[in-house]
Amino acid sequence: MALAAADRYSCGRTDREETMHEPMPSRTLALSRRSLLSAGGLLLAAWGMPAIAGPTRAMVYKNPWCGCCIGWVEHLEANGFAVTVEDSDDLAPVKARLGVPAHLESCHTAVIEGYTIEGHVPAVAIEKLLVARPTLTGLAVPGMPMGSPGMEGATSEAYDVIAFGPDGESVFLHIPA
Repeated sequence: MALAAADRYSCGRTDREETMHEPMPSRTLALSRRSLLSAGGLLLAAWGMPAIAGPTRAMVYKNPWCGCCIGWVEHLEANGFAVTVEDSDDLAPVKARLGVPAHLESCHTAVIEGYTIEGHVPAVAIEKLLVARPTLTGLAVPGMPMGSPGMEGATSEAYDVIAFGPDGESVFLHIPA
């Protein structure tokens, strides 16, 4: 019987009318995949593990006229982040609310999975942060170093990504020139 079912879905058939009345194998396969994905998500939830949630979301606060901020947003998007942007003429209250030390400030601020991301922090540093999940407020690249995401150009300079939080500050990642 299994052989007869396999023969029914043979690609070499010429009887067009018979083909039109039979179920499409690819549709059955797609439903099976969907069912398996749903069941897998339920099993992960039952074991206390999060299901696959899609792209990491980023909320970016920036000045409306800042071109390098747009470049940084594009860098995040190119690296798989789902970015929402809120333009503001005054970012000082946002930075204060999110705990950015004044000496680490830059031109834009983001919140990604509860962490504050200040300035031109590269996606590789954010991804490292999200994997490690250390207890800190966030990451910062103070100023606007040449060659950092959004500040690309003919020259690049080395810079540090700074981790900051209640326990102080430290170099989280060094980015060479």
